[in-house]
Amino acid sequence: MLGPHQKTKERTSAHDVIRVKNILLTTSFTDGAQWAASTKPKLQPAYVVLTIHHSIAEVAATDNLELTINYSTVCKTIIEAANARPFTSSEDFLHHALDKCFAEHSQVHSAELQVLRPRALLQPASTAVLASGTRGLSHSIQHYSITGLECSTIVGVNDCEREQTQLVCFDITWTLKDSALIASTPFPIRKLSEVVKAAVLETKYLTLEALVSSVAQIVLAFDTSISSTTVCGGKPNALSSAEAPEVEITRTAADYVIGSPAVPGSVTESGSHQVTIAVGSNIGDRFANIEYALRLLENPRKELKEDSTDAFVTILDTSFLYETKPMYVLDQPKFANCACLVETNIAPVPLLAFLKDIEHAVGRVKSIRNGPRAIDLDIVTYDDMVLDTRGETVRNTLDNLEGHLVIPHPRLHEREFVLRPLADIIPDYRHPISNRPIHVLLEEVMASQALNTPVMDKVIPFPHTSSAPFVRINDIVIYSTATYWIYPSVPSLTTPQKTYIMAILNATPDSFSDGSVHNTVPAGLSYVSQAIESGADIIDVGGYSTRPGAALVSTEVETDRVTAMITAIRSNYSSLRSVRSAPGNSNTPLVSVDTFRWEVAEAALKAGANCINDVYAFTGPTYPVTEESFEHLAKMRRLASSLAVPVILMHSRGDASANKDYSSYANFADSRGRGAVVEAVKVELGQKVDRIVKGKGGLRRWLVIVDPGIGFSKTPAGNLEILRDSGSIVRPSAPGLPRNVLAGFPILVGPSRKSFLGALLGVPSGTYKGRRTEPKERGWATAATVACAVQQRANVVRVHDVLEMGDVVRVCGWLW
Repeated sequence: MLGPHQKTKERTSAHDVIRVKNILLTTSFTDGAQWAASTKPKLQPAYVVLTIHHSIAEVAATDNLELTINYSTVCKTIIEAANARPFTSSEDFLHHALDKCFAEHSQVHSAELQVLRPRALLQPASTAVLASGTRGLSHSIQHYSITGLECSTIVGVNDCEREQTQLVCFDITWTLKDSALIASTPFPIRKLSEVVKAAVLETKYLTLEALVSSVAQIVLAFDTSISSTTVCGGKPNALSSAEAPEVEITRTAADYVIGSPAVPGSVTESGSHQVTIAVGSNIGDRFANIEYALRLLENPRKELKEDSTDAFVTILDTSFLYETKPMYVLDQPKFANCACLVETNIAPVPLLAFLKDIEHAVGRVKSIRNGPRAIDLDIVTYDDMVLDTRGETVRNTLDNLEGHLVIPHPRLHEREFVLRPLADIIPDYRHPISNRPIHVLLEEVMASQALNTPVMDKVIPFPHTSSAPFVRINDIVIYSTATYWIYPSVPSLTTPQKTYIMAILNATPDSFSDGSVHNTVPAGLSYVSQAIESGADIIDVGGYSTRPGAALVSTEVETDRVTAMITAIRSNYSSLRSVRSAPGNSNTPLVSVDTFRWEVAEAALKAGANCINDVYAFTGPTYPVTEESFEHLAKMRRLASSLAVPVILMHSRGDASANKDYSSYANFADSRGRGAVVEAVKVELGQKVDRIVKGKGGLRRWLVIVDPGIGFSKTPAGNLEILRDSGSIVRPSAPGLPRNVLAGFPILVGPSRKSFLGALLGVPSGTYKGRRTEPKERGWATAATVACAVQQRANVVRVHDVLEMGDVVRVCGWLW
């Protein structure tokens, strides 16, 4: 037998550890306890396990106290660290405690520290984080875990298990890629627990194995930094003779069809992703609901929980807005549908949870499947990821999608109301599974439809700016919808379509045609009354003449002119009709303000205008455009976006009588010399529209109406070219040609009484000697141009003589 100092010599072992287990602490954290918190510290219990990697060979051989690590003093160090200050997260505490341990104990060279918080969630579940550190090196996270997460769901094969939910308990552990360094931003454990609970509640698996596998996939999809997860699920009430049957699995992303290499450039160095989201509504004020949802989408830091302060969503582009008949459940109102392209750093599953939060905020309530809803938000694509959070054995049906996420959207290929909006913004995006572009998928859907299938209508909603806001929350202000215009998504030369009539009301003493005629409020109101009775859909109020040589008018004078007239219109007529009314004429028209100044536009909108008509397309009168022009554009865009008002963007080149040389576009002219001006409009106006619609803070695509600018910086021949072929300005390019940016936009044509008509009437022809005409004498000439505009499928014509030109529009509507 060996005496106390006669131990045999042991070899040094790298596997020896000294552990201090379950140090009980009461520590302050600012990330909440049972409830989420923002900054206020909350005292709560925590258990800490300290594991020190230290060979005991020498002290075992000598039994010398000086060679061991005094675990009592190390324990005291951990307690002191816990009481030093409030901690923003478990990671923050681990970083501080490891630093203090290495600083005060020179014998400690490598250690692991785990903090377990039993009151970190509002349920009987604890969270734990394990970190490791080596002296002189950065600390890293080894794994995270949630223990005892209680969920309710339908699971099992027995009749009783299919009729009511039962308790399922999960222990979930996950590791991060490359043992991620302790970051300044903690992992959103609370959000993951909420996502898992919500997803499990919606499942109805027969087997515990499928349920556990589904949870593992949800965890892996929650954040792209997760490399693997171990999930143990048990049913504590399933067996009377045992505590619980359990299934435990370990999975990585490679175990699921969860993704494929991203499109080059689609994932930035900052970890952002490009996602398309389909949006729909058919209850209440559909258009205000959609705008509200998009505003919330752009504010994830305010709408998500406290663990998402670095989350961002940026809307990069929007589609046109469509009115569509319902699918699947036909006995319900028509839908308003659109899509948006966003950039975000939120992973797919928490992004879906965020969208569900928005749906709840806007007012969606649970209804029948495919039934009416105030708002519907669906992730359609996410980079070129392929993801299915359902169990591997239940993916042969689309009847079990509730509570799950499938990317790309599984019904994408059959839904024109999703494909058409996507084709507006990502026509060349290839479906990650079929490898076919979106525009091809749309063509296939259209080819499969019956010949009498109605064409989807596009929609332009006008806000009721003179009423109380529909929503006012912090900096979000959204007005209810006054009315909306519709036009076909695919113009047809054989099917009549409505041409809207804009009546011109110049509150100026010097306009080229009707200066000083309607510039007083009584005269203006008389004109408005006649215009309404004659069929005007909108009144365009201007306070600054753009005719060549017109006197400069100050911003203040222009503002006074237009606001006085708009206020009088709103005061002398009843409120605009409710959005529930069918679109069409009303005894109270919409009002647009004809201005290029953002200050005037803002005042006019506050006075009750519903639309902005800008002859310079937001860049101001300077030509060529300068940096100052783009600053002007940014102010106009910000104003229009904040109030979600339609805008009419016109092609021009500074002064209306100048800059008429289009020789740089001569390559686009045909044998008769026609085509250069049309191409210039498409290119030059298209560049401005792109800048206004796309990017952060962009105006919704469905709020833009384009105007080719007849009479502005164009010769008589150029104006005729525009009139003759205005339809091509908004048609898609022929195959093989560069994409037409203006394709699909509604178009306004404004030829009324323009000087080029006077020039044409002054040309002798046979016995006609030609004559000089005043603007008001060009009514019949204007009628010819309006007829041409209707034949070219113009959506709006801007005219002085509403009754007469309205007759032209009405008869032409029957002809074409």
